[in-house]
Amino acid sequence: MGINLLTTLFTKLEDYYPEMVEIRRYLHQHPELSFQEVNTANFIASYYEKLGVEVQRGVGGNGVVAKIQGNYPGKTIALRADFDALPIQDEKDVPYKSTVPGVMHACGHDGHTASLLVLAKVLHELKDELHGTYIMIHQHAEEYAPGGAASMIEAGCLEGVDVIFGTHLWASEPTGKIQYRTGPIMAAADRFVITVQGKGGHGAQPHKTKDSIVVGAQLVSNLQQIVSRRVSPVESAVVTVGSFVADNAFNVIADKAKLIGTVRTFNEDLRDFIADEIERIVKGTCIASDCSYSYEYIKGYPAVVNHKEETEYLVQLANDMEDIKVVEEAELQMGGEDFAYYLQHVKGTFFFTGAKPVGVEIAYPHHHPKFDIDEQALLVAAKTLLSAAINYK
Repeated sequence: MGINLLTTLFTKLEDYYPEMVEIRRYLHQHPELSFQEVNTANFIASYYEKLGVEVQRGVGGNGVVAKIQGNYPGKTIALRADFDALPIQDEKDVPYKSTVPGVMHACGHDGHTASLLVLAKVLHELKDELHGTYIMIHQHAEEYAPGGAASMIEAGCLEGVDVIFGTHLWASEPTGKIQYRTGPIMAAADRFVITVQGKGGHGAQPHKTKDSIVVGAQLVSNLQQIVSRRVSPVESAVVTVGSFVADNAFNVIADKAKLIGTVRTFNEDLRDFIADEIERIVKGTCIASDCSYSYEYIKGYPAVVNHKEETEYLVQLANDMEDIKVVEEAELQMGGEDFAYYLQHVKGTFFFTGAKPVGVEIAYPHHHPKFDIDEQALLVAAKTLLSAAINYK
């Protein structure tokens, strides 16, 4: 691919940047939760249909897949963007604030979608000069397991694909920075549910009860020993209890307590070990207190493991781009991403694109009610993905 063509593609992206922002803001105002993204999916599919691009609706659920065929033979490259929102009330004071009570794009998926749509528009306009085939995967339900990636793959979105690239707008890092990592970059994300069954009673007569709250509190403490005392210090793991519910009147000892939490790991053997350790601790703690229990461990997304060759390829391209000022290795992230499933089927890499809002020292984190991004990062993400796609041989 010639330098002049790449320059033309980048110039077109820059010309369409206002449209990119407009799309992002529209989606931000009209968010939809995981597995409920009917209107968003229709917006995406309609965009392609108006361009005259081949598009498939309802892929593995609410997924949308578009195909752009270059004029010359070449590899088949997939690019992926997710488009679901979160059950969070938007607390930003901006013109594009969410109009849906209790739902907002608090993770940048609106930006991912806007970048990929306009990138696709540019590819379509210059398809006669391009080599290969370009598959645009617009994925639903990234935020909530089982997610949308697995069902879209099962529906055939990766058929014939040679390589896949994806990025996540990263509000903690400044615009102009790309972060990469070979091998594991994001953790497996699992969930567990523990129910302690005691014997309720009057708060003034604890000796006649089996206090599920006391047992639950012991479990919260005891579970911390898994990472601190049962996992090697050179391994990375997290065990977090995020919900502890034993709702009762102030003078009643709870009959039942329910604990829900998450486990994050990079190693599959360690993942299984921790699942077993949780039950061992639950069982022992409940036996000691003469309570019964139920335990459920739900495996979520596996770890995101980037392929070496494709990651090194991306790094080389990023280092040659004027819009990118810093290219650095990312720290391991304990957050989960179902992009992991794509990388289990085809070669590829997933990277972070800096998107910290301008003028702030510390950005609101992802999944925060005041989360926002620097929209200039949409253009950086689009250029990086486009360069990766058309240069791949």
